[in-house]
Amino acid sequence: MNAEELRAMQAPLKERYKSDPASALVTLRASGRLADDIACDVEVWRGRAIAGLHPATGGDGTLACSGDMLLQALTACAGVTLGAVATAMGIAIRSGKVLAEGDVDFRGTLGVAKDAPVGFLAIRLAFELDTDADEAKVAKLVELTERYCVVAQTLRAGCALSVSRRAM
Repeated sequence: MNAEELRAMQAPLKERYKSDPASALVTLRASGRLADDIACDVEVWRGRAIAGLHPATGGDGTLACSGDMLLQALTACAGVTLGAVATAMGIAIRSGKVLAEGDVDFRGTLGVAKDAPVGFLAIRLAFELDTDADEAKVAKLVELTERYCVVAQTLRAGCALSVSRRAM
C-alpha cells in the first residue's frame, strides 16, 4: 500500500469522525474462560491463547504469560502504527523489528513486600529499521509512531478501569 491508497482508504473515516464524533467511539472486547490449573483460555484473533502463571510466580513456562501478552500487544500496535506512519510519510522500510521489554518486581504480585508495586515498573519500546531515510525523518517517524500508538498512549497516560462481578 502506498501513501495515496492509505489516505484514500482513511479519508471517508476521517470525514465521518469529524462530522459525527460519536461514530469514532468503538468498544473493543476480549473474553476468556477459566481453565484448569490456574489458567485462562483467552479468545484471540485466530484461535485461543492459554494464559497461566509466569515461572517467577510458580508457573512452569508452558502457558502464555499475561505480562508477555501485554508487551506483545504493544509490539503489534507499535509495528502497525509505524507501518502506517511510514507509508503516510513516504518512507520505504526494507525490514524492521519492534522490541518491547518490561521490568516486573514479582514480590508485588505475590504479596511478599507491601512496598513492591504490582505491575510493570518500566517498559522500553525500540525499533530496528533498515531504511535509506535520513536520521531526521526516522526520528520523526518514531515520534509520530509513539504519538499515534493506542497501546503505548494507554500505558503512558493510564485509563479508567472498573472491575465488577456479573451473574452467569
